[in-house]
Amino acid sequence: MVGYGLNDNFQFLILEVVGLIRQTSTFLLAPEAELYEHIVSRDDYVDNLKNTIENACFTHIASATQNRLSAQAINVYRCIQTIAVNLERIADYCVNVVQQVQYLSDPDFLQEFDYQSMIREILIGMDEISGALKDKSLPRSLRICRTENALDQMCKTRFERIMEALQRGPDRPGDYITIVFIIRYLERIGDSLLNIGEAILFAIIGEKIKIHQFQALQESLNRSGLSTEISEMDLTYLWGTRSGCRIGRVENKGHSKSGQSSIFKEGISKKIRREKKCLERWQQIFPGLVPKIFSFYEDEGQDTASLLLELLPGCTVDETILTTDMETVRNTFFILREVLEEVWTQTLVRQTTPSKCLPQLRKRLEAILHVHPRFKRESQRIGEREVLSTEQLLQAAAEIESGLAAPFSVFIHGDFNTNNVVYSHAEQRVHFIDLHRSTLGDYVQDVSVFLISNFRVPVFETSLRSRLNWMTRNMYEFALGFAQTQGDSTFQARMALALARSLYTSTRFELRADFAKTMFLRAHFLLDQLVTYRGQSWDGFVLPTDVLYY
Repeated sequence: MVGYGLNDNFQFLILEVVGLIRQTSTFLLAPEAELYEHIVSRDDYVDNLKNTIENACFTHIASATQNRLSAQAINVYRCIQTIAVNLERIADYCVNVVQQVQYLSDPDFLQEFDYQSMIREILIGMDEISGALKDKSLPRSLRICRTENALDQMCKTRFERIMEALQRGPDRPGDYITIVFIIRYLERIGDSLLNIGEAILFAIIGEKIKIHQFQALQESLNRSGLSTEISEMDLTYLWGTRSGCRIGRVENKGHSKSGQSSIFKEGISKKIRREKKCLERWQQIFPGLVPKIFSFYEDEGQDTASLLLELLPGCTVDETILTTDMETVRNTFFILREVLEEVWTQTLVRQTTPSKCLPQLRKRLEAILHVHPRFKRESQRIGEREVLSTEQLLQAAAEIESGLAAPFSVFIHGDFNTNNVVYSHAEQRVHFIDLHRSTLGDYVQDVSVFLISNFRVPVFETSLRSRLNWMTRNMYEFALGFAQTQGDSTFQARMALALARSLYTSTRFELRADFAKTMFLRAHFLLDQLVTYRGQSWDGFVLPTDVLYY
C-alpha cells in the first residue's frame, strides 16, 4: 500500500504533466508570451515533485526489511519512481516544444502538420496511468505502451512529408526543420509513455519485461494449448544469455499441481528459429532428451521470436557438482556417459568433418582483447629459442588445423557447457537444453567445451575443486576411449586445438586477472605444443592433460 503523502504527490505530478501537455497544445494553436512563461516556469515545480517522490520511494525501499514490505510492494515503489522520472521528462519535452515556436517565421505554418492528433494520442496514454497502476490492469498498461508505436507512425508520416517538401527546395526550409524538431519531441513523449507502461507491467508481473516480450509471451501462451491466462501466471526471469536471449520460468500463481510450468525463451528470430529446428531434430533422434515445444511465435516487425518449452525437472550439472554429494556426482556422470555414447553411436556417419577451432577463436579475439588488452603475446627470444607471438601461433595452428579432420561426424549439442545439461535425480535422467548450435560435427568440440566449462568455474575450495577435476578426468577418459574404439587417431591433436580455443575465448568472461591469465597461458602452451610437434604424424601426438586441472 502506497502512503497517502506519496500517493498525493504522485497524483499531483500526473495532473501537472497532463496540464502542461494541454497548455502546450493551446500554445501551439495561439502562441502568447504569458502562456509561454507559465509553461516554462512549471518545469521547476515538476522537478521538485519528481525529487520528492523519488526520495520517498527510495526511503520505503531502503526500509523494506524493517517494515516487512512484500516483494510486490517494493516493485510498486520502483514502478512509481520510474513513472515519476518519465513524467518529468515529458514535462521537459513540453518546454522544448514551446521553445521551438520562436524559430517559425509563421506559427500558423505548424497547423498544416496535424500535431493535434499526436497530442490527443499522448493524452489518451496519460489518462490511463493512474488507473492502470491502481487496478493492476494489464489492458490499460498495454494501452499506454502502444501509444509509443502510434506516435512513431505519426512522426514517420510527417517526417516523410517534410523530406519531400525539402527536396523540392521550399522558400522557408528553416520552418520545415523547426517542425521536425517539434514532431520529434512529441514522438519522444511516446518513448517515455512506453517506459511508464512497462514499469506498470513490472509492478503487475513482478519482472521487467519489454512490451514486445510481453506480447510474445501472451501469444505463446495462447498458442500453447495450455489452460492458462497470462493474468494467472507468474513470470520469473532465470537467465539472460550471452547471445541476448531472455529465459524465464512461467507458472500458475497458485502453483497448482495441475498447472504446467514452462520455460519462455525470447530473442532474435534467427536464433530462436534455429533452436526450434534443432529441438525438433533432437526429438526425432532421441525422444525425451530435450524439452518439448509447447508453442512458437514470431514477430516479424520486431525481428524477434519466442518459444514456450517444457520445464525439465532437476538441476544443471554444474549445480549438481557444487551442491550435492560425491555419490550423486558419480551417478550424474554415469548417466551422462551412457547417453552420450548412445547418441554418438546412433548418429555416427562415416563422413569427415573439419576442425573449426581457429576461425571460432579469431571471431572472438577482438572481444578477448577488449576485456584483456594485454592478452596478445609478442614474439621474443629466450636464449637460443624463439618464442612465437600470439599471431604467429594462430597462423601456424590454422595451417595445422587445415590438415586435421575428424574421421566421422556425430550429432553434437554445439554448446555443451555443464549448465546446458540438466540432471534429474528423481527420474535418473539427463536432458540437454540451449540447443541452437546443434549440428552434425566433431564430438571433440562438445567434449572440449564441457571440460573447460568445468575448469573455468571460479571455485577454489579444495574439496569442490577436486569434484570438478574428477568430472573432467572421467569425461576426458570416456571420450578418449570412444575415440580409440572408433579408430579416431587424431583425437588428441584436435582436442589440443579445441581446448586452446575454449581456454583462450573463456578469458573474455573472467575478470579475475590471475585466473584469466592462467587460461591464457594454458591456451598458448597447447598451441606451442602443437606447433613444436609439426612435421610428425598426428597419430602420435599426446595431449598434456595436466592443463585440464586447476
